[in-house]
Amino acid sequence: MVLQIAYAAVSAIFPTKYYVHIACASLVLLVAYAFAQGRTTNRERDLHARVVILTGAFTPLGLTLLTALATRGAHVIAISSYPLEHAYPSLIIPLLRTTTKNENIFAEHADLSNPASIREFCTRFLTGQDQRLDAIVFAHEYRGIGSIFGKSRNKAEELRETSSLATFLMLTLLLPALLVEPAERDIRIVNIINPFYAASTPLFPTTLSSGAQSPSLFLQEGARALRTAVLTRHLQRVLDSLPNREVTPDSRGTKKSSGTTSAQSPKGDEKPRALELQPSNIIAVSVCPGISRKDTIVPLLSAQQIDGTERSLVGFFIYVLLFPILWLFTKSPTASVQSVLHVIFLPTPLKRALAHIDATINPTQPPKGESSTDDKQGRPRVVYEEVVKPGALYRECAVVKVDVPPLPQAPAAAEIIEAPKSGTGEHKTKEKGKSKDKGKKLPQVTFPDDGEIGGEEVGRAVWEWYEEHLKVWEARFKAAEVKGEESEGQSGVDATS
Repeated sequence: MVLQIAYAAVSAIFPTKYYVHIACASLVLLVAYAFAQGRTTNRERDLHARVVILTGAFTPLGLTLLTALATRGAHVIAISSYPLEHAYPSLIIPLLRTTTKNENIFAEHADLSNPASIREFCTRFLTGQDQRLDAIVFAHEYRGIGSIFGKSRNKAEELRETSSLATFLMLTLLLPALLVEPAERDIRIVNIINPFYAASTPLFPTTLSSGAQSPSLFLQEGARALRTAVLTRHLQRVLDSLPNREVTPDSRGTKKSSGTTSAQSPKGDEKPRALELQPSNIIAVSVCPGISRKDTIVPLLSAQQIDGTERSLVGFFIYVLLFPILWLFTKSPTASVQSVLHVIFLPTPLKRALAHIDATINPTQPPKGESSTDDKQGRPRVVYEEVVKPGALYRECAVVKVDVPPLPQAPAAAEIIEAPKSGTGEHKTKEKGKSKDKGKKLPQVTFPDDGEIGGEEVGRAVWEWYEEHLKVWEARFKAAEVKGEESEGQSGVDATS
């Protein structure tokens, strides 16, 4: 009876001759939704005993990522800008421990808008008993800053700069702990950026050199994202240029590390060995999760009050009216986190190279994670798997090529007359006019220029930008603290009088 009533109602609303059209439209919408959600990672990894520091843990993307890591057994330290007595860390952390059956989930307070708070957290971690660190995931820069209905553009730009400087400060403070880890340990640094980086690519070098800010909100957000991606790529160049321990197999087929960094054998023979001078075991990558409803559209429209920002009623109603379209063409937090999990789950080139050493010693066993089949002649054939690319930018679980133009050439006393040789980083210069320094070379660079994401020149300029602005940021906070102490002292004197 119920089915008959339902069939009669559907037939009255949708006549039979429209069934084919409805089916085709539903199929198109389903395909559009699946395409908009993006790729899902096909990798998996056991993260038990791995220690992960996660910033932005209480954003929609951060909570989804925190749950995914905790489900796989990771020891997660969630950085909370809220006090630990706040409802977010005090209620969510115990709930996650129960639902994921993982007791190794902790919240630590660090106000990412205050350099002193960041230094305090890093000091606590570096002086603690357990200093093991396998991954740092910076998720706080993904959420959008600024709104198309926002009134204070200057405040939004200050928040963007503060967010970027917080990443750089925490990274540089924790980097010594990563460098002393065993050379065989797999360590990841993941920077999550917003999807507007492509909009600012053509103008990024000019903006970086002049310091002028674009009036467009999308270009401002894109410049912040692209700056983080360039920093990540340059950090990988620095890490790979450091002296690393070589990893070679011993007579039993196991791996061992020695302290030599020579390209020759320790015995002095001239024949170089395979896999000497391995790249850094610390892998730094950038990830763009795409356009998310919660972390991209909501802040863009000011549809919700976030971290003290005002909510716009106009933006809220626009979000409600467009929600069916937004639900269809933008990502949920679960879909957004897939690319982040992909770069965490992928094996590193170093691990895969060591697996091939084992396979060479024991050819009957293919490297772990790879399959071996026989060809028509009966010879084994190894099918290689994907490995994470150090310093790359990932989107939709794949590497994205970003062509950042070079820095604009400023008038200078020296001009480059010969391009640097590959891997040398040397430049021959010619002085304009007579000078005692004629014929001297510019300071040599200790790592080669690969040309990726702007190349070494843009990367060095971005690194210097971070260093200069970090000094200004910390000096401003110290001046504010001194002024506050003087005001408190003056108040105390007045009260005593």
